[in-house]
This record gives sequence, structure tokens and C-alpha cells, in this order.
Amino acid sequence: MTKNKLYLVLLVACLSGFLYLIYSINYSESSHIKVCIIKNVTGYPCPSCGTTRAVQEFLKGNLMNSFFMNPFGIIVAILMAIIPLWILFDLIFKKETFYSNYKKIETIIRIRWVAIILIVLVILNWIWNIKKGL
Repeated sequence: MTKNKLYLVLLVACLSGFLYLIYSINYSESSHIKVCIIKNVTGYPCPSCGTTRAVQEFLKGNLMNSFFMNPFGIIVAILMAIIPLWILFDLIFKKETFYSNYKKIETIIRIRWVAIILIVLVILNWIWNIKKGL
């Protein structure tokens, strides 16, 4: 993926995430809107179920609640804060620091044992979400 395409995709993803977060904060809990296709179809939560609520808890400063809702939420909150700022820095100063680090991380994730560990963590999180009854 080219640098410009990556930056565009990530900025759109972060903007979409911010907009959804604002929307989810403003809608009533009594409406019980469920966006997760997996949960709607199967009745079981997906590995990322609870991430929006976890981000909300993280932003309120409730780190333990955020972690127990879904640890992915902490990762998503941090990435949503850092990525746009880092990309903006690169664009202003005509650098490629984010892109070069992205390429390094992508290379590391492609290592078989690293990928296996990450997949196992996602599966464990999925099992935990099912057990919690999210």
C-alpha cells in the first residue's frame, strides 16, 4: 500500500471511529442498537464486541472498566488519538516516520510465531467475550 493510500485509509477510519463514538455517546441506552453483524446473526459476541463501550470507559478515565469490557478498546482509543496526530506531523514536516514504522510493524506481524500469538490473543478475547455474555 502506498503512503498516501495508507494515510487516507487510516484518517478516514479514525474519523469514522470518532463520529461513531460521538453518535454512540448521544443515543439512548434504552434503544439497544446492536451493530455487530456476528452477534445479530449468531447471538454470540465477536472478538471486538464491547470495544466502543471500552473506549468510552477509557475516555472517562475508568481504565479497569475499559479493560474488562474489552482490552481492544484501550488499544483502539490510543491508536485513534496517536495516528491522526502522527500522520499530521508527517504531512506538515514532509516526513515518512509513520509509514516507515508501519512497514516495520507489518514485517514483524508477518513472522509466523508473532502472527500465531496475535491470533491466539484474539481467540482468547473472543472466548472471554462469550463467557462474559457481552
